[in-house]
Amino acid sequence: MENHSLSGRTALITGSTSGIGLGMAQALAQAGANIVLNGLGDLQEINTLTAEMAEQYGVDVIYDGANMLDPAEITNMVTTAEAKFGCVDILVNNAGIQYVSAIDEFPEDKWQAIININLVSNFHTIKAALPAMKAQNWGRIINLASAHGLVASPYKSAYVAAKHGVVGLTKTVALEIAEQQITCNAICPGYVRTPLVEGQVADQMKAHNMSREQVINDIFLVAQPSKKFVEVEELGQVAVFLCSPAAKSINGISLPVEGGWTAK
Repeated sequence: MENHSLSGRTALITGSTSGIGLGMAQALAQAGANIVLNGLGDLQEINTLTAEMAEQYGVDVIYDGANMLDPAEITNMVTTAEAKFGCVDILVNNAGIQYVSAIDEFPEDKWQAIININLVSNFHTIKAALPAMKAQNWGRIINLASAHGLVASPYKSAYVAAKHGVVGLTKTVALEIAEQQITCNAICPGYVRTPLVEGQVADQMKAHNMSREQVINDIFLVAQPSKKFVEVEELGQVAVFLCSPAAKSINGISLPVEGGWTAK
């Protein structure tokens, strides 16, 4: 794809101060889009990050610390972005949290937080961003679901329920905007190499007295036939593709990027 194919567009990516979200933001910035970052972290570090991204890619980069548990803050984030840039042309719903527990022991507050951040926040961002997309008759909505939006694993009831919900929401939105130049699709990654996962690998090595390779193959990638982590850069390029003219007829899909996990 030629560079700056998204020049003049603006992309808002939730949960984008690190990991997958940051990789998506960097890929979209490299393609020429202005960026609205959102997420947790040290404000000074985030300000440094926005300045570095703006300089590296030659685009405008702003940060909004909206809490993904608060509908009013979510709506205000979209409104603020529209006031600056005119429209959120590309919306990437990436913010997510995880908690692992047997369902009969699952803490109710953890369940609710996972549903609210991983699923309900997507409803609020889409509801807020869609009117301006409709008005200009162009938009791209990309929801980060998961392989767990397509298949289940034990002890992840809230996450699996939320991600299946994201897949369903994606299909519904796609049908509602199908006659306009707007698409809504989900990306369903398997295990992705992020700083968070790298930390978990180290923890598991200690806990099980296993080598790094054993932990990766036997614990993390046991369900991923490729036996390789998905790289953040791959997901960024998938997002750029879904925003490109080549993808204008791709609408309502849940695209697995997981080394064959859901083929089984």
